[in-house]
Amino acid sequence: MALPGGELASRPLYFFWICDCSGSMGGQKIQSLNTAIRESLPEMKQVADENPSASIYLRVIEFSSGARWKNVQPVPLEKFSWSDLSAESTTDMGKAFEMVAEQLKMPPMPERALPPVLVLVTDGQPTDDYKKGLKAINDLPWGKKSVRIAIAIGGDCDLDMLQEFIGNPEIKPLSANNPEALARYIKWASTAVVKDVSSPQSQPVSRRAAANVQIPQPPAQGTDPDVW
Repeated sequence: MALPGGELASRPLYFFWICDCSGSMGGQKIQSLNTAIRESLPEMKQVADENPSASIYLRVIEFSSGARWKNVQPVPLEKFSWSDLSAESTTDMGKAFEMVAEQLKMPPMPERALPPVLVLVTDGQPTDDYKKGLKAINDLPWGKKSVRIAIAIGGDCDLDMLQEFIGNPEIKPLSANNPEALARYIKWASTAVVKDVSSPQSQPVSRRAAANVQIPQPPAQGTDPDVW
């Protein structure tokens, strides 16, 4: 039973998948992304079960021509099921950032949440004004406290832009040049990062949470051949 001060109550952790669904993601890339996230869910749920002090809620936003939420409201991890993405059109990443920023305001974000996790997966470069959307995230208290991971699919991504999104020089963009590497990084973000962010030591503070939360080392690239 939770005490009046809330010490024993679980704290919400909001996890955002920000997914590129532009035309260049078609074929094996989008199929591999769908498979990797779907297969990461059981282990993500296991991490959540091991830490009852945190309640994980998932959000998924896809961007191509514009951006759309796959789930209108945050879904508790235990009730979440993956709905496949499809690829088409342009890369309106900035619009996705603006929509994510709206969800990082208080409300709907609660005051006593854990640092939100934002995972951007993309294979190219924005076709709209991403800086405006990124500023909207950076200007918010929960945006400043968020832990951000960027996964580049293939060699056409603007790594400087992805580093700008991450906003922390200690965390670098991850380059996935084949389905196996993508699966490893998706699993890492879904489990190791979530485990550390949701630990009791992860307290929201006035400075960037990414500096407060010890992010684990990502898995090595591996020896699989480049496909993308």
